[in-house]
Amino acid sequence: MTTVVFYKTGGIYYGFEEQGHTGFGEEGNDVLCAALSSMTMLLINAIEVSYACDVDYTIDEKTTDIRVIAKSALPAYEKDEKKQYAVSGLISAYYFQLMDLLEDYYDFLDVKEIERDPEK
Repeated sequence: MTTVVFYKTGGIYYGFEEQGHTGFGEEGNDVLCAALSSMTMLLINAIEVSYACDVDYTIDEKTTDIRVIAKSALPAYEKDEKKQYAVSGLISAYYFQLMDLLEDYYDFLDVKEIERDPEK
């Protein structure tokens, strides 16, 4: 099972961690894993390239653990409100997309959200 924990502060999404293998299909043919990977990389590239904002991320190829932190979603780290909304909007869109996937893949996916200080 893959568990995705989203971080937010003051109601604003600014990052997430993904851990574990979905187990939906065989390695190399797991469409759920491929979907998560594609959406995660789209989000990272959109923040970094399209919006020219900093995004800290780590991807462990062996464990498939992923951590993405985009403090530019938060007013304390990004002065441009349009960029704040764009970045937090992308992350919240990913959250809602995963909540939709959860309806059909609840045995393979778990999605949570927590309030977390961005400095931790």
